[in-house]
Amino acid sequence: MLHMAIDPESPLLSALEAPAARVLNAQGTGAAVLVCEHASRFIPAVLDRLRLDGEVTQSHAAWDIGAMELAVELMGALDAPLVHSRVSRLVYDCNRPPEVDSAVPARSERFDIPGNQGLSAAHHGQRVRDVYMPFRDLLAEVLTARAEPPLVITIHSFTPVYNGVYRNTELGILHDTDDRAAQALLNASADCGLRVALNEPYSARDGVTHTLREHAVSRGLHNVMLEVRNDLVDTPQGVNRIAGLLSPMLADLARDLSTAAVAS
Repeated sequence: MLHMAIDPESPLLSALEAPAARVLNAQGTGAAVLVCEHASRFIPAVLDRLRLDGEVTQSHAAWDIGAMELAVELMGALDAPLVHSRVSRLVYDCNRPPEVDSAVPARSERFDIPGNQGLSAAHHGQRVRDVYMPFRDLLAEVLTARAEPPLVITIHSFTPVYNGVYRNTELGILHDTDDRAAQALLNASADCGLRVALNEPYSARDGVTHTLREHAVSRGLHNVMLEVRNDLVDTPQGVNRIAGLLSPMLADLARDLSTAAVAS
């Protein structure tokens, strides 16, 4: 297989392709930190597109369509730092811990991922070292540097049809063991004009709240995960509309939680 020809001791990303993760607006002074784990569909050249065709590498399997664009809009509205991965989740899903199979998926919905099948422990470790660890360490660094405890908001999108089933939800609000921010945002979004649901189309039992658990729950930080149906954010106009709906609610949420934390 292709990965057998790749030296697992060598960097997965070339000097021109690095870094694997980046922070935008690092000096932002707002009360939130934004995270976009599935921001990019980029696959390092050495992986030869994981032997996939263009349909897969441009599909939702490779990234969260519109999520990064939405995150950037919210970054500006909230004056928040934004930490994002620059590598496709098909190479390594930064919202999964290294020990689970879905971190380097051999199959994504209806697509087989040939370049991930039969991956040796050494080559799996290369993905962890060169994609996940830089993202994890950068996010930890940004959170540690904050003068006040921030609200952690992760930004995702989901496909309208999954395994042949249409999804009616337009905005999902997800939480892990700490549901305070999610419940507050659910209440605030009651009249936003979107079909909003708690823990839809995924929930913590699907393994999608790793970032919240690893970086926010473990630090006692307020946190929430947003899932926007991607047909609402696949154009600049759609991104602008959804950002316009979400930004005032998130700004109020971050301010209220920050004020409550100081008062306590």
